[in-house]
Amino acid sequence: MIDIHTHILPGVDDGAVSWELTIEMARAAAAEGITVLIATPHHANGRYLNPAAEVEAVVLQANERLTAAGLNITIRPGQEIRVHDGLLDAWDQKELLTLAGSDYMLIELPSSRIPKGMGELIHELNMLKLKPIIAHPERNAEIAEHPERLSELLEEGAYAQVTTHSLLGGFGRGVERTAWSLCAQGLIHLVSSDAHHPQRRGFRLREAYGTIRDRLGEEWETWYMDNARCVIENHSFGERPAIATSPPGGVRRLLSYFRKKTF
Repeated sequence: MIDIHTHILPGVDDGAVSWELTIEMARAAAAEGITVLIATPHHANGRYLNPAAEVEAVVLQANERLTAAGLNITIRPGQEIRVHDGLLDAWDQKELLTLAGSDYMLIELPSSRIPKGMGELIHELNMLKLKPIIAHPERNAEIAEHPERLSELLEEGAYAQVTTHSLLGGFGRGVERTAWSLCAQGLIHLVSSDAHHPQRRGFRLREAYGTIRDRLGEEWETWYMDNARCVIENHSFGERPAIATSPPGGVRRLLSYFRKKTF
């Protein structure tokens, strides 16, 4: 398995705080069957700055330490880039990284809204031959209320990644409901962990894929897994499975359960 969104590098953001935790996270990932992790430290989110050259240097050290520890797992460089006014200039100045050197770039929206001009930004990134992936849209309040606005961003040329913990209830029932609804509508292209800690906020990637298989079907599990490989191999995503006219039974029961609850 491949995880395209993790916070495994030590001391650079709110993820692993030490090399010991980095190694512990890598062991946990390997135990799940993950072979490649993309390190995506927060960048330009108002709290953390992790420019490209610094990330690449720490990733090099991390892989040396994983080899010394006998772990058969590889870390590739990336960033989780907060959408901001200077994003295109930062790309020109070589401050930004794509995921594993591919054309795919992981971008993060504010939690409350979709920034003005997002469609134009996606268009500009596409003109630069970049493929923006929107991180965890299920945790964006505007998208949760108006999922059609995510659909509009996808039509502009973006992709979307849901978090394992969202699918498995780790961020509460409202986010879980939104995550499965977006998946059932075909608005999600990738599943990844956004792991920050080996225990408190681990990977749960195998568990999430198993739940997707049970609720959406094996073809969706395979498509999501293949898409993660497409990122590191810099290939286009394959054809999306057919969207059911009504949610599959497992998702339908889940959404029905949530509709009866007050959040």
